[in-house]
Amino acid sequence: MHNLKLIRENPEIFKKKILDRNVNIDFEKLLKFDKENRNIIQKKEKLEQEKKSISKTKDKSQFEKSKKISSEIDNLEESLKEIQSKINLILNFLPNLALDEVPLGKDEKSNKELKKTGKVPKFNFKTLSHYELGEKLNLMDFNLATKTSGSRFVFLKGKLAELERAISNFMLDVHTKEFAYQEISPPLIATETTMFGTGQIPKFENDQFEIKLEGDQKKFLIPTAEVILTNMVRENSIKLNDLPIRLVASTACFRKEAGSYGKDTKGMLRQHQFYKVELVSIVEPQKCKEELDRMINCAEQILKKLNLPYRSVLLCSGDMGFSAEKTVDLEVWIPSENKYREISSCSSCGQFQSRRMKAKYKDSKNKSDFLGTLNGSGLAVGRTLIAIMENYQNSDGSIAIPDALRPYMRNLEKI
Repeated sequence: MHNLKLIRENPEIFKKKILDRNVNIDFEKLLKFDKENRNIIQKKEKLEQEKKSISKTKDKSQFEKSKKISSEIDNLEESLKEIQSKINLILNFLPNLALDEVPLGKDEKSNKELKKTGKVPKFNFKTLSHYELGEKLNLMDFNLATKTSGSRFVFLKGKLAELERAISNFMLDVHTKEFAYQEISPPLIATETTMFGTGQIPKFENDQFEIKLEGDQKKFLIPTAEVILTNMVRENSIKLNDLPIRLVASTACFRKEAGSYGKDTKGMLRQHQFYKVELVSIVEPQKCKEELDRMINCAEQILKKLNLPYRSVLLCSGDMGFSAEKTVDLEVWIPSENKYREISSCSSCGQFQSRRMKAKYKDSKNKSDFLGTLNGSGLAVGRTLIAIMENYQNSDGSIAIPDALRPYMRNLEKI
């Protein structure tokens, strides 16, 4: 959510920044609504003051006038609701503004590679994809999942299911023990208000899995634990001494993948249900940049410990998520595709989400201000499983277990 006062004071700068995010809106209409809104507020305040003055006189002859003023105030309140609804309809669909260091561009073609880490493996045999390996081992079943649940689901069995669980537990241990994140086991259902807070709705409501429960407010399966973890500070004022707050959760995530028809139809790369270890940080807003660097390093350490080759990419203004002001993706090497694929996305959202959530803190001068929020994958569990299967495959179709995961697999060396 954006501060309307800042838009009013810097309309041309804001307009350019929004255009950089591939969004075009009628700014003249927004500023017109804003002017109407302020005029109504001024009229209402003037009438309220007049009514207050009449009440102090206790003059009964002024009773009818006071009654008329009350009626006018009621009408103005209705007008205020209507104009504020029009303003919010525009503001609620506006993405966050990109920081100055974010490269400008419309799509992933303008993203900037920052570095490559690790050695891409070379095989002296014909490699298989993760789904070919899984089906050959009889530990991955897409047909059964299609029969029970539809497309973009999978059954993992036996040692492969155990490996998926081991990956998740390993990540949680690293983030909690080495990087001091607090583990959370959160609800997997979010209200409409909660989804609004982190920016999933209203703009992306059609991408979410809505569920039918009793009550007036809509509810959704979470598309990422970011939603539920970040909203833990919603409508709250956090003490300065309690910052930073660093949270981690391993949860199932649910996405319709509505815009990806025909993409990654084979295998586990793009599923309606998948597991992810999510990192969330709540900080003083001026510390967002340094916290983003820290979060990226935390995610990178998982890849390094698993000895998986990856690269880091700074996303351009047109490729970032709705709530982000800066995003760095980590992409892991997938041999069957002969390219890097996203396995983590770490974003600073500045005060954008906290404004939507009304989440504040009091600074060192005891002044109330909106918090800074960040989120990142630490990592996507399913894609980590894919990367391990393909990068650690053997010529006989077996899969070596990375050293870091063997303690979680009863010291098993391969599947």
